[in-house]
Parts: sequence; C-alpha cells; structure tokens
Amino acid sequence: MLTRKQLELLLFINERLKEEGVPPSFEEMKEALNLQSKSGVHRLIVALEERGFLKRMPNRARALEVIKLPESHSPSLAPKKSGFSPNVIQGNLGRVKPVTAANDGIPRAVIVPLMGRIAAGVPIAAIQDHSNNISVPPEMLGPGEHFALEVKGDSMIDAGIFDGDTVLIRKGDVAHNGEIVVALVDEEEATLKRLRRKGDSIALEAANPSYETRIFGPDRIRVQGRLVGLLRKY
Repeated sequence: MLTRKQLELLLFINERLKEEGVPPSFEEMKEALNLQSKSGVHRLIVALEERGFLKRMPNRARALEVIKLPESHSPSLAPKKSGFSPNVIQGNLGRVKPVTAANDGIPRAVIVPLMGRIAAGVPIAAIQDHSNNISVPPEMLGPGEHFALEVKGDSMIDAGIFDGDTVLIRKGDVAHNGEIVVALVDEEEATLKRLRRKGDSIALEAANPSYETRIFGPDRIRVQGRLVGLLRKY
C-alpha cells in the first residue's frame, strides 16, 4: 500500500513523463506536493523505488522511470497546489463493543484496532490501515477513541517503550507539553516522541541519548493522539 503522498508523487511523475517526456525536478516535485524540503521528495522516491513502482536510472540526472501504477487509483488523487490534510489514523476507531464474560455480563476487555507500526527512531512512512484487533483491559483506556500501534525502534527506551511493544493511543489533535504523542511530520511521516513546545517551535524529543531532539515549525507537525498505555509480550 502506498501512502497518499507516495501516490501523489508517483502520479505527478507519470503525468509529467507522458506530457513532456522528462521527469520533473526535485524543486517542482517539492512545490507540487507542498513539502517543506527536497529531502522529503528524496524519501518518497526511495520508498517508491523500494516498492517497485519507480526506478532511478544510474548516471543520468533527473532520470526516473515509472515501472507500474497501483491497480486501483483515482485520478482525483493527483497533487494540487492547495494540498490536503489527511488523517492517517484510518478505520473504525475506538468506541467498540466490550468483550464480556458469558455468565455475569461484566466487561473483561475492549477490542481496540491495531493500526500498524509506529517509529520510535527514524520516522517511517505514515501509519498503515487497520490491520488487526487486540483485546485491552477497559481500565487502561478511559473515555474517547483509541487505537494501538506496534513500536519499531529504540529511541524511547528510557521512557520504558521498547522495540516490539504495543502502545495504546487516545486519538486527538491536542497534547500538553511533555506528553508522548504520535506526531505526523510534514503530512507524511509518523513517529512516537515526547512533545515540547519552545516558543514558536515544536520539539520532538527521544528518550534515548543516541537520538537528537528534532525541532520543527508548528505548521510541520500534527498530533494524531497521545500515549495512554502499553502492552508487552515476554
């Protein structure tokens, strides 16, 4: 599955190749997708190449070849200057029917959608679609809609969050200073970090001295939810 930005870029390159016979420049791709930097374009191209949709021709500047397009895509997804605000936490979230005991009707667990993986390290592609469900003790959740994510990476180990853990997230776009959140960076990459507001900037702090704090402008970060619980298998 491609993320929205990956699909936008693939269609944009394909249309430019059909119209002009040459791919767009990195600057043109950055502007078309409303990205903040050319490094964002580079990450998208690498991801498309890894998935077999795009091929870079060696020893040729701006040489890109579209290998294939997704079997089902809509032309309406072509990039627009106005941009968009996707919610990468997809599917039916949260308020689901509790699993109850057969004899007394007391809730024993709540079914929460497992949405895929979240990076606790270098950000990975935005969160995938609803992939599974997990059972969670109701006392771990509280009000609101929730989803679960599998952690990949070690940047939050000093906060007790390890590679392979499953984190429980309360969906929302508001977080207080110092809370651990799912943050969407540049509408494309999702990561699990501690959020700090510093003046007009937002810092995403790791809980591992091997990782540096990353600073962003407020328009580059969207909170998708905040950490409320953690599950671990031994």
